Amino acid sequence: MRFVKSSALFLLILCGALSGAAQAVTHHTENLVIFTLDGMRWQEVFGGIDSALMNNKQYTRDRAGLDKKFYSPDIRERRKKLFPFLWSTVEAKGQLYGNRDLGNLVNVANPYQFSYPGYNEIFTGYPDTAVNSNDKVLNKNTNVLEFINRQKGFSGKVAAFTTWDVFPYILNTGRSGLYVNSGVDSLQFSDKGLQVVNEMQFLAPQPLEVRPDVITYFAGKEYLKTYRPRVLYIAFDETDDFAHAGLYDQYINQAHAEDAMIADLWNTLQSMPAYKDKTTLIITCDHGRGDKIKDNWRHHGKEIEESGCIWMAVIGPDTAPAGEVSTHTQLYQKQWAPTMAALLGFQFRPDHGNAEPVLTVLK
Repeated sequence: MRFVKSSALFLLILCGALSGAAQAVTHHTENLVIFTLDGMRWQEVFGGIDSALMNNKQYTRDRAGLDKKFYSPDIRERRKKLFPFLWSTVEAKGQLYGNRDLGNLVNVANPYQFSYPGYNEIFTGYPDTAVNSNDKVLNKNTNVLEFINRQKGFSGKVAAFTTWDVFPYILNTGRSGLYVNSGVDSLQFSDKGLQVVNEMQFLAPQPLEVRPDVITYFAGKEYLKTYRPRVLYIAFDETDDFAHAGLYDQYINQAHAEDAMIADLWNTLQSMPAYKDKTTLIITCDHGRGDKIKDNWRHHGKEIEESGCIWMAVIGPDTAPAGEVSTHTQLYQKQWAPTMAALLGFQFRPDHGNAEPVLTVLK
């Protein structure tokens, strides 16, 4: 469709007004909590357990157990069994993006479609082609967490707890000044709860050679209860590890456990006056993985077609209860960073590029 110049000018003005509105509205979000589920496929998030993989003896040892716990012929019931928090609380009160079967598309913008480039894109708003490995290289790009940490009232109130030990490099703690507890790190705090978690992380088995996600979770939860951060990021990892290992039953069980941990933290937030009705929760992933060729569910990267397909869920006082978003739209991972800032009333501009917030998550 062609527009005359006056119509085009009107659209430009309208877009500018909408962008400004994200900064002008009254914000009820005073705190932000972010979860990432590494390599969690959109197919299970929106469709529940995959029966083809569940019935494949190569990938599933406990087929009967998975069938009993997670399968239903009804897709809505099936996905709710796997992710009860997403498909009860978030669906009723928040928004879920990325069901490609409905034409709601969410993709990474970086060309590599694996972890470090994905986390860089999530937090810097810039799909930097120079970020092209998972190596422990300090990230040169400014991330939204350090930007928020510089704002009045947020200094020293931003923290991250991550299973993967590359995050101190992704978030460049030496430059950013962020508190990032990563891998089997020492929790040197006087709080008794954190002391117990610290002991647990050194004694717990590590079958995947990483700190178990449940330890990462409880460290983050105890930190929140004791130190009251304004922004908390918790990064899970085991879904990706189990997928690479070809253990579909463990991948599914871990996804279900992580949904339960997110629900537990949401309930904790709602029980605390400093957070109740003042906190927005964002849940997303760093990359997708294969599906058209079923054996590729284990893999991701630019050579795997579907591994750039991702998803996002949001719930909070500034987000309308739209549930599963079915509009035919295209969103990108690089939009998450400016969206996080906008929810807190700030305007974050990436070092490079022009990523804009997802305005539909703002009422």
